[in-house]
Amino acid sequence: MFIDTHAHLNFKNFKDDAEEVIKNTLAEDTWMINIGADYKTSKRALEYANKYERGVYAAVGVHPMQLEEMRAKGDDYDFKTRGEDFNYDIFEKLAKFDKVVAVGEIGLDYYHLDPQIIDVQKAKEKQKEAFYQQLLMARRLDLPVIIHCRQAHDDMLVVLNKFRKENSDIIPRDKAWGVMHCFSGDEDLAWKYFSLGLIVSFTGLITFSQQWDDLIRKLPTDKFMIETDCPFMTPEPFRGKRNEPLLVKYVAKRIAEIKNTNIDNIANITSNNAKRLFRL
Repeated sequence: MFIDTHAHLNFKNFKDDAEEVIKNTLAEDTWMINIGADYKTSKRALEYANKYERGVYAAVGVHPMQLEEMRAKGDDYDFKTRGEDFNYDIFEKLAKFDKVVAVGEIGLDYYHLDPQIIDVQKAKEKQKEAFYQQLLMARRLDLPVIIHCRQAHDDMLVVLNKFRKENSDIIPRDKAWGVMHCFSGDEDLAWKYFSLGLIVSFTGLITFSQQWDDLIRKLPTDKFMIETDCPFMTPEPFRGKRNEPLLVKYVAKRIAEIKNTNIDNIANITSNNAKRLFRL
């Protein structure tokens, strides 16, 4: 089996066929975790998860980009954010439902901060505060975190180290307590996150770039998972089309090639890592 540890079937890209996609995915022995980016998509992720006995789970949280009102545009996305503040009480209630297996996606994203539109320093501080509060909520509820980081790794490490120092009594020492999703850093950065008790996850990026081959070749088997980040990050040979959870197997296939093993082995390794982290 495969587990897509980071999907967004709760986004508008799937508004017409999310249920069909979910059923087709489960029929192919692939599970998924739908990840919230704000209250609306977090609630929708939970609603989908509650419709299925197993195989469909949810994560709830406020993505750093959602904290500001802006337009975000890239190669495979173009949307407007509304500027939603993180409300601890509301998200705590959502996070207590059984099918919620993580708090996420949360973190820091400086890529879209335009100094001509917003006060960049103020926006960064707002991101760090919301991130810290969501880390705290997750640990108080004994849930793992799904962390997003783009062009902010220096600040990310500062926040995580500060959080660990100030909350050492609620951070496990003998197991992972979170994942750096869509990891795009180098080997040195990966080991910094490992030392903090986090693991990493790979998307379809690795199917059309060799940048992470050496890192993947060296990675211990208990330190990584796979994801689609659908509808984004579509892997080869489907680039240009909407990504879906079933395509997570192409991420596993590429890792198997790099590690010189078979795809079934990678499927087992990554599924076991996901089940352990998210207690599936």
